Amino acid sequence: MQTQKEIDLAQKKISSIIWEYSLPAIVGTLVNTLYNIVDRIFIGQGVGAMAISGLAITFPVTILTSSLGMLVGVGAASRISISLGERKKDTAEKILGNSLLLIILFNAIVMTLFYIYLDPILIAFGATEQTLPYAREYLQIVLVGNVFISLCYSFNNMMRASGYPKKAMYTMMIGAVLNIILDPIFIFVFNLGIAGVAWATVISMFVGMLFVMYHFMQKDSMIRLKRKFIRLNKDIILAIVSIGMSPFFMQVAASGVAVLMNVALIKHGGDLAVGAFGILNSMTMIIVMLIVGLNQGTQPIIGYNYGAQNYGRVQETFIYTLKVATLFSTTGFIIGMFFPRLFASAFTTDPELLDITEKGIRLGLISFPIVGFQIVAGSFFQSIGKATKSIIQSLSRQILFLVPALLILPNLFGLTGVWISMPISDFLASVLSLYLLVGQIKIIKGMEREQLLNSPKGLEVITEVATKE
Repeated sequence: MQTQKEIDLAQKKISSIIWEYSLPAIVGTLVNTLYNIVDRIFIGQGVGAMAISGLAITFPVTILTSSLGMLVGVGAASRISISLGERKKDTAEKILGNSLLLIILFNAIVMTLFYIYLDPILIAFGATEQTLPYAREYLQIVLVGNVFISLCYSFNNMMRASGYPKKAMYTMMIGAVLNIILDPIFIFVFNLGIAGVAWATVISMFVGMLFVMYHFMQKDSMIRLKRKFIRLNKDIILAIVSIGMSPFFMQVAASGVAVLMNVALIKHGGDLAVGAFGILNSMTMIIVMLIVGLNQGTQPIIGYNYGAQNYGRVQETFIYTLKVATLFSTTGFIIGMFFPRLFASAFTTDPELLDITEKGIRLGLISFPIVGFQIVAGSFFQSIGKATKSIIQSLSRQILFLVPALLILPNLFGLTGVWISMPISDFLASVLSLYLLVGQIKIIKGMEREQLLNSPKGLEVITEVATKE
């Protein structure tokens, strides 16, 4: 017997169900993004311009550690949605149990390695004598709490995928609001500097983790975290990882690219250029996270209907999502072109840093209107379980296009070459995404036609045509 949540996923008006699921996700991701940005604002205003640059140096590490949550969380959420669409609740609960063990195991390995080699890694990632102390102090604290961060994000995705978008939003809001409260207390009252920001992040994510884990232990949850399923299962792990590999590789690639970016920025613009990139990254993150929240909301809709073979609803959901995402990315482009200095002034009053940031934002966001399409296409492949296409699409911007651009263009155009590497790679990656997407849509339309021909209605159409002939 179908639950009301399953009926809604299969039958409710597409625009209504998308916003029902996506709005909480957008609020959650946006609030989470804002508290990361608030971290940078407090660091810039309360600690200094070099501290912003030091935090920017940690981006490759934090991106890499967050990839663990992506690997498990996105893969598990997609598989849970498809399993529920196929009416396989036990499989969904096995996915939940395996996810818990995988997150703990992966974090234990990676965090140990980072702690042992932290200073050499940060120096390789572009840290200088001025920025290394800030980067080290921040990461020594955040690395300890990364398991809480991974559990919070991963199970938040699974909470949304199993039909609880509002609860998923509350999870993110609890952590974000607590972080915003703790930041000024730790920085300005206890004078903890950048370490205060790190402690605020860890404490906030720990509280968020407790909230989301409690949900999966309640009896009225659609799927529950059961002790008998908290054991590693080869088939379940492969099912999770096959889909999670796409965002994982994307994050790993992003980490590697961030290293190249930091090195290029240091070489052609100095420490302040790294800080400028941190501010630019804050701006793009707001828009990208809006689109990510939208995708998080549509993922269970697409996954469930694909599993239930409702291909018409799959396509309708994708098209509507694409329109909204393009509106978001175009809005970000307009803000970047006309108000870059106003945005940057929230982070710093240093005139030299403001000048570098203003130019970086304008050049870096030239291709931003098409970024929405690229992100939605990647999420679509994940939602329907097409791991290979999702991996190719996700890696294209970072590896195929951005890395060569960063190796070539800065040597020709200096700091300007660093900034224009981003829009060029965005454009080329979007072209590849379009090619992959057109092929997948054709496959889905073929499956839809075959389904129609094998249905009683299809047989009636064939009989009617044959009779007329």
